[in-house]
Amino acid sequence: MQRIAAILIVVAAVVSAIAIGVARKGSDAGARCGAGFLPRGTRCVVEEECPAPLVARTPRSGAGADDDGARMPRSGTGANEDDPRGGCDAPDTKVLVPAAAIAVGPSDWEAEGRVEAKTVRVQAFRIDAFEVTVGKWDPAARLDTARAATGMTRSEAADFCARLGGRLPTEDEWVVAAMSAANPPRRYPWGDTGAVCRRAAWGLLAGPCANGADGADTVGAHADGDTPLGLHDMAGNVAEWVAAALGAAEAPSGLAKGGSWETALASDLRVWARRELPTGARARDVGFRCAYPP
Repeated sequence: MQRIAAILIVVAAVVSAIAIGVARKGSDAGARCGAGFLPRGTRCVVEEECPAPLVARTPRSGAGADDDGARMPRSGTGANEDDPRGGCDAPDTKVLVPAAAIAVGPSDWEAEGRVEAKTVRVQAFRIDAFEVTVGKWDPAARLDTARAATGMTRSEAADFCARLGGRLPTEDEWVVAAMSAANPPRRYPWGDTGAVCRRAAWGLLAGPCANGADGADTVGAHADGDTPLGLHDMAGNVAEWVAAALGAAEAPSGLAKGGSWETALASDLRVWARRELPTGARARDVGFRCAYPP
């Protein structure tokens, strides 16, 4: 009888563990998109209208403008092809990052041998709250305008920022922004807790958050992963081009930060993680955001 009782206890524990695991997985999967967004396949798409933090795109030719500035209804995956207004897009929000000096280094075992201990010092600057979108990169775009733009070289990204009176952030600036100038340094933009699907668009190509994605997600759709300063998608969605240190000569190899929708390892979402690639590369999972004077 004692043996049977022991077996029953083990079986009950296993069933309970499975149930908890399924519940957690289901709960995370259902909550992986922020308010106003719905999971559709591998994407987080706009529900019925442009939700906060997204806004309706400004009409380019006056057609379809709403005099009262009300939000314009949208259909699931982006703008309607017959709608000249162009759909949802991210606002031109910039966030002030204060001057900071942060000691960074191998704060966890996954960083050993990959991170050099140093103190990162930056002056105050502003940075885009959102990654540059398809709608901003290509004003003629009419579909998926709020999706993060990809496929540009580093110099093309830098030229885009220059036209707006900005530039690409340096790696040190990007790190300080992602950490929200916090001391001690944070492992992830949202803090030190683990990477789960509701905090970032990652693991969408071959798991763990989905399978078969073909591109970046809607910007701002993972609010649980926002930084305390209000920066969206600093981990996941698209890896972001960064510039060489201010005053340093540009090298033929470049860096992208933050991981992307293709990232399969949570460690590659850590603030210290970096990805080297040629400056002339056009990667389907690399985009950018701009930095500006304070």
